Amino acid sequence: MSGPILQVENLRTYFHTADGLVRAVDGVSFNLGRGETLGIVGESGCGKSITCLSILRLVDPPGRIEPDSTIRLGDRELTRLSEAAMREVRGNAISMIFQEPMTSLNPVWTIGGQIAEAVRLHRGVGRAEGRERAAEMLGLVGLANPQRRLDDYPHELSGGMRQRAMIAMALACDPDVLLADEPTTALDVTIQAEILDLLCELQERLGMAMIFVSHDLGVVAQIADRVIVMYAGQVLEEGATEGIFSRPRHPYTEGLLRSTPKLTAKLPRLATIAGSVPSPKRWPAGCRFHPRCPHAWDRCREDVPPLLAVDQPSRCWLEEEPQRRTRRGEAGG
Repeated sequence: MSGPILQVENLRTYFHTADGLVRAVDGVSFNLGRGETLGIVGESGCGKSITCLSILRLVDPPGRIEPDSTIRLGDRELTRLSEAAMREVRGNAISMIFQEPMTSLNPVWTIGGQIAEAVRLHRGVGRAEGRERAAEMLGLVGLANPQRRLDDYPHELSGGMRQRAMIAMALACDPDVLLADEPTTALDVTIQAEILDLLCELQERLGMAMIFVSHDLGVVAQIADRVIVMYAGQVLEEGATEGIFSRPRHPYTEGLLRSTPKLTAKLPRLATIAGSVPSPKRWPAGCRFHPRCPHAWDRCREDVPPLLAVDQPSRCWLEEEPQRRTRRGEAGG
């Protein structure tokens, strides 16, 4: 592996509205290695999906990617490409699986037609070859009778089948990077497991890198090599999956893990993180998590922490003053 396939540096995606500036993604940086799976976790409203949409430059006005942001795919700087050049990138070099296929698939166009159109657009093949590739991809994602499914409309498929069709469309042009935004949230647990197994199998077979966005930490633990934890538009912690789950450093990561249901003989009371994600129009001063943090002190309320530590960076002043960690916080409040 010669280096990262995708580099995101200081990504800032702001929405300039009549009600004020909404800083949805505010200085996010990370790298994605070739063939690697990077998990992005956090509560709703933390900026996970906007990060993915920003990579594909699919943020509509009044949203915009701020000029000092950098999104580099190989040797291409995506923020500097023309819209025509970005259309060549989308669905070809980078593809995305969306959370709800019924809102992403065209309801009046057959499944085969939608997949074939992507192939024809990016590969310059004819109608027959595009249809052949569509059938091949539907078979690859495990749909029975793929030739017959080519002429089905989205409403004629079950939820799991629609998600498989979305995966087939996303992978039809052999992308280098796959963005998967909550791809299993709307599915029951049995179908969810099948889709996760399918993604892992296809990734290994095709050698692509993947960003997997989810609020479900159990799913991320199963599929990701590395994890970044997002909160209030920022990365609060980053590291190898094993380290994040067994040795979390940031109080927010600890809170997320405590609030994950566990199957035990006697089910304990479900832990929660006090409060809620603040409005992106008014991020708190200092550490953005301090209003909800059981360890916060004056420095947290006044000074903005950088990402501290090297092996598993954490945006928390406890890295410099670990003696401030309170017993109440360690016990989960």
